[in-house]
Amino acid sequence: MLIQKEMIKTVKNKCSHDYSILACMMYGSFTKGEGDQYSDVEFYIFIADDVINHFNSRHWISEIAPIDMLFSNEYGTEVAIFSNIVRGEFHFLPVSEIGIIKTFKSTGVFPDTKSMHIYDSTGQLKPLLEYLGGTGPDRMTNENVNFAFNNFVNAWLMGVNVMKRGELARSLELLTSVQKNVLQLIRVKEKTVERWLNSTKNLEQDISKEAYNDYVLLTAKLDANEIRHAYINALKVVEKLYNLLVTSYATDINKEMISKLYHHLKS
Repeated sequence: MLIQKEMIKTVKNKCSHDYSILACMMYGSFTKGEGDQYSDVEFYIFIADDVINHFNSRHWISEIAPIDMLFSNEYGTEVAIFSNIVRGEFHFLPVSEIGIIKTFKSTGVFPDTKSMHIYDSTGQLKPLLEYLGGTGPDRMTNENVNFAFNNFVNAWLMGVNVMKRGELARSLELLTSVQKNVLQLIRVKEKTVERWLNSTKNLEQDISKEAYNDYVLLTAKLDANEIRHAYINALKVVEKLYNLLVTSYATDINKEMISKLYHHLKS
């Protein structure tokens, strides 16, 4: 059995024996049939309102398995680096906020909501998880296609400008935003939009070889020539995607705008 699955069983057991915990749901790879030895363990844990302010999350997490590090990330999520080198994410919330689960619906597809159910004494968790089921949000819309095209132009122009200024490190950082927007457009073209918010996940399996090779052309190391070629290639790929998608979607971007960007890069 994978270490992670043993840890998940431990979490389930701890929840059922802790009066402070009223509900617990799991998310991530193990709820989508994708969990493996490299996967994280990730939970939302709902605490009784009258004890939430005194709940010792550090102690609780440390009883799952020995931990080497425990800290809050940039989103306020408690992150544990266990001694077995498994990474865990834990969201501890008062049970009065359990309705937050409904807001996850817009983030993607939840193919197996039963696997997300870890523990519940409130009777609220099952219907909330069932609400997440079914088809995910419609990503193949004018709004989303425009979002990707428009934000591509924004990131691309910023990246090219700072590259011209000589800020190569910053330009390389902005290139990651360019890549994300291009991947979103590729996923629309190839109808693999389930990972819209995490566009690189399982990319090697999700998109065609041709599209993957296009993506490779957008990558670079911290080198002026490589970065410049990545921005040139990004514009070429977006022009190709525009020509393919413009017949199906109403876009803000047009051929004139793309021509201006080519001219700006050469000037």
